[in-house]
Amino acid sequence: MAESDKADAAVPRTNFIDGFLRSPFSGIAPWILMAIMSGPGRFGQSAATALALTLIVMWAGSRRGIKVHSLEVFGAVVFAVFVALGIFGSPALINWLELWAGEITNGLLAAYALATLAIRRPFTIAYARDTVDPEHWNSPLFIRVNYALSAVWAGAFVINTAVGTFGDAVLHDGDNFWTGWIVQLAVTLVAVALTEFYPDYARARFLAASGESSEPPPSFGKLLDWLPGFVIGIGIAGWVSGSLPAGVGIALIVVGILAGAVIRKLFPEKGSDQPSSFS
Repeated sequence: MAESDKADAAVPRTNFIDGFLRSPFSGIAPWILMAIMSGPGRFGQSAATALALTLIVMWAGSRRGIKVHSLEVFGAVVFAVFVALGIFGSPALINWLELWAGEITNGLLAAYALATLAIRRPFTIAYARDTVDPEHWNSPLFIRVNYALSAVWAGAFVINTAVGTFGDAVLHDGDNFWTGWIVQLAVTLVAVALTEFYPDYARARFLAASGESSEPPPSFGKLLDWLPGFVIGIGIAGWVSGSLPAGVGIALIVVGILAGAVIRKLFPEKGSDQPSSFS
């Protein structure tokens, strides 16, 4: 069987739930949920919710024959500790945790991702193995893609830690519209877009270089799919919350709509039913 045929056969088609459970985002989502929910008087509740989601992910994955990943175990331990601190911690400690919860969660995720790179076991590789046949696990392409993706997420967590710290320590505003929400969400969406785009791009380049396929790599426009809706969302959220003047909010909505039209014009979608591949 040709290498390209093997690579196609190595990636089973999955439904949405299986796709989520086999994606690094299933392990990252509880951390994002806690960061979003955290705030004055909500540290314990946000930690308990994140722990519950982590346990649900682990249970649902095991029911579908998906191995528990180290990120989920790490999250379960951290969230359990947070829940205990929320119950038994002193009021001063809980107030401090409420203030710095976002930076603590992003910092711990960054440390975890960087540690997996340092020990040469990038954390995304465990998720990739759920969708790729074992014969491809040691291929240079498979390993290179997962080093890149794990580095992307590590960078995103580091940036979000720095942005949140700036909002809390310099602006003294943990709920700042830009540092507490918009910039961090944008960084996360960029990481998600790269996670979806890069495996297919790297695989297409590899097959073209080896002469096994003349199929062009996916369009870079896929990296921008999220941007128009995000800009529109900023305009609406800023306008409704009063974080932005009405004129600025309306202008952002218009810019988002126009950006969507421009991106569709510059990067027309090409029909493809090929799932992502790490091999």
